[in-house]
Amino acid sequence: MNLEEELNEIAKIPNGFKPMERLADSLEKKLTEKELEDVAFKLYLSEIYQIRMFAVFLFGKLAAKNSDVLNFLKNNVSKDDNWRVQEIVGMAFDNFCKEIGYEEALETIKEWLNFDHYNTRRAVSEGLRIWTNRPYFKDNPDSAIHLLSSLRNDDSEYVRKSCGNALRDISKKYPEKILVELSLWQGSQKELQIEKSILKNKKLLDLSKIHK
Repeated sequence: MNLEEELNEIAKIPNGFKPMERLADSLEKKLTEKELEDVAFKLYLSEIYQIRMFAVFLFGKLAAKNSDVLNFLKNNVSKDDNWRVQEIVGMAFDNFCKEIGYEEALETIKEWLNFDHYNTRRAVSEGLRIWTNRPYFKDNPDSAIHLLSSLRNDDSEYVRKSCGNALRDISKKYPEKILVELSLWQGSQKELQIEKSILKNKKLLDLSKIHK
């Protein structure tokens, strides 16, 4: 099939993203970076959310080498009103971090975590899950915990929920570290909401009772 035919099939996908990801991988091998960029920006204008999802996969392929694409993800795609597109933004950001190296990406991670649009902040917390399975954070779990905890009083419940889920992921391997972090929190309503989410890890909950 040619690209137009492939896109027609993509547009029919009701759920999931694997066919889009495979097509993005295939297209990356066939096109130059400039050609890939042109295709991505053109397709992102589509009213069909599946096509925009595919375009965001392409942006993820380009972001490590093209700061304009990375900024477009941060500033523009974050405003897309389709939640499925936002899920792919997280994956695109994770691919950016993977390509340049997670340690090298730390400043960009912090920048996105402090950005004014909630979808940009959530793209980081959600996109890098499970954080401590990622290079650098695997050896530096405290760094992952600290970065995620910066979202504990976020204005967006959507972001706070993602933060809690990501910290709960980490608590399964590093329960003591998570308990230490929780002990430093001030007990705001937003923090308590996240703590409740984290303590859905029953082993962590039991351990927290021992520590009291």
